[in-house]
Amino acid sequence: MSNYSKVIIFIVILIVFSGAVIYLYNTESSMNQAMPDISSSIVAGDSDYNRAVDLLNDKSYNEAKNKAISAENNFNQSMIQLLDIKDNFTSDTNDVHKNYINTVIKELELKINATENLLESIDYYRNYQNSTGNDYSSHANELMNEALDFQNVRNNLVRENPNLFK
Repeated sequence: MSNYSKVIIFIVILIVFSGAVIYLYNTESSMNQAMPDISSSIVAGDSDYNRAVDLLNDKSYNEAKNKAISAENNFNQSMIQLLDIKDNFTSDTNDVHKNYINTVIKELELKINATENLLESIDYYRNYQNSTGNDYSSHANELMNEALDFQNVRNNLVRENPNLFK
């Protein structure tokens, strides 16, 4: 093999390797850029959910429903962004990042389900079907507690890997 062929092969390998590094960097970079918005939507959803519960306890059903819908919208917005990030995972995506995204998705699935149950409970309470409303409220509470377990896992991942989360 001539020196010219070796140089061409080396350049091709270098270009392929550089492209892979840039693609990996861009995937992780786009995830790091999106996470503040995703986190803000989750925090807003949590706040709206908690406010909906307070309003429900005060029997302010219309306001509770509006806050619960807002919570659901915030959680769904975050979910859409997370699923988009997950769709762009590559074999080179860091396992910690994959675990983090999958954990947040599980957390949001539970929070969305909890919010749906809260909305059902509001409708039942509004129609004076307190027993059924209590069932949905209890299930919403259980789901939200499960979601908090995933939230703690996600927070631990960030705390244990500060160099991966900027």
